[in-house]
Amino acid sequence: MNIYLTGYRCSGKTRTGKALSRITGWPFRDTDEELVKSRGMSIADIVHTRGWDIFREFEKETLHFVASGDNRIIATGGGIVLFDENVRLMKSTGTIVWLRVRPETVAERIAADPVSPDQRPALTSQGTLREIEEVLSVRNPIYQNAMDFSIDTDTLETEALCQWILNAVKFRPVID
Repeated sequence: MNIYLTGYRCSGKTRTGKALSRITGWPFRDTDEELVKSRGMSIADIVHTRGWDIFREFEKETLHFVASGDNRIIATGGGIVLFDENVRLMKSTGTIVWLRVRPETVAERIAADPVSPDQRPALTSQGTLREIEEVLSVRNPIYQNAMDFSIDTDTLETEALCQWILNAVKFRPVID
């Protein structure tokens, strides 16, 4: 069983995933990082040169690659749930945890993150907060339908998020 962390940009998927990996001893994979590594281009460069449709195809291929293992913590790209095939794959190989976040929190985190321009190309022509609100209004119902569990990440510390997730998925460490 894998644990998939889904949610919008800057919801804490990578940070929480790395912490869960340390706690469980399971390998951590980030679909965005794996995609960038395998393609040798930043997400922004892929989107700019090849377009969103090609990026989404690359993302699907990357998900198939990381989902092929077992007992992994996997942080997904924010739009991975837009395709039913991706959701079916995640559900058949693990548990999907939606890390919910308010638009204002996303905007603050993006502004504080120096890698955002390369890793998070604009999704609309709106300004940052307006774009976040617009995209979340569309995606939140999709995240809701895809998830097995959800948790708000606006104010919880990483360790508290991890404990909540491990309790929700009934994680039991293997003791030799």
